[in-house]
Amino acid sequence: MEPRNQTAVSEFLLLGLTDDPALQPLIFTLFLSVYLVTILGNLLIILAVNSDPHLHTPMYFFLYSLSFNDICFSTSTIPKMLLNIQTQDQSITYTGCLSQVCFVIIFAVLENFLLAVMAYDRYVAICHPLSYTTIMNLCLCILLVLTSLSISTVEALFDTLMILRLSFCTALEIPTLFCDLPQIIKLACSDTLIDNILIYVETCIFAGLPLSGIIFSYIHIVSSILRIPSSEGKHKAFSTCGSHLSVVSLFYGTAFGVYINSAVTDSPGKTAVASVMYTVVPPMLNPFIYSLRNRDMKEAVRKLISRITSLL
Repeated sequence: MEPRNQTAVSEFLLLGLTDDPALQPLIFTLFLSVYLVTILGNLLIILAVNSDPHLHTPMYFFLYSLSFNDICFSTSTIPKMLLNIQTQDQSITYTGCLSQVCFVIIFAVLENFLLAVMAYDRYVAICHPLSYTTIMNLCLCILLVLTSLSISTVEALFDTLMILRLSFCTALEIPTLFCDLPQIIKLACSDTLIDNILIYVETCIFAGLPLSGIIFSYIHIVSSILRIPSSEGKHKAFSTCGSHLSVVSLFYGTAFGVYINSAVTDSPGKTAVASVMYTVVPPMLNPFIYSLRNRDMKEAVRKLISRITSLL
């Protein structure tokens, strides 16, 4: 099979979940519903944080940033999925695929760092409560978010440049619903050993380090909570971390599931489902986790909905 240079590649084919035409309307309805729920849920969190002065704290500033990132994360993949299903056209242009890879990596890596920053916020709040307002000032909060965004953008641009140097064969079918970096590298005819090594190194750094920071923070958090004499104080301290721990478990659980799936199976269908679980499910469920498990957020959302319905 003769390789052809990337300059000759005009498009890739996104194979999706199934070729069965009868299932396409169901899949379209499912993803449209998921996307609308994701947008509305996260938008509700953003508006609630904006409208309630009691939520103008570092914890909710990071939650605000996480919700905005989740909207962008979903928007980087789902609209193109819906368009392809609706038009029954599986193609995506070479430039469009590179752009999608870049944005997916930006928002996925940023999610990692935001979860780590939120863990650090809880660590300072519980382990150093008297210094919390001094340490977690507005300038530091903004700096942490901007630094996370900068690191994510640099990594995404590096990975996009890595794809540009690859040569591709005639088979340009991606067995997922969106352009996934590992799947694109598998299509290359040129030597990809260095590319695969770089991906593993990046994963260890940009996923491993934030996860290590989260684990480190919660080791100290649990240690501090166990030293609280009253059971009521322990429960109150644990309750401030419950939502974040649930979101962390969901995000890293689905990511770990994708990694295990790609390692043990070559089934295109299972690969597509695993990738969708990682990119679609966490952004959709995060608002529900925070609004249902966090009393202050639940109250702010209730007030916001009441205010909106009174205007209608």
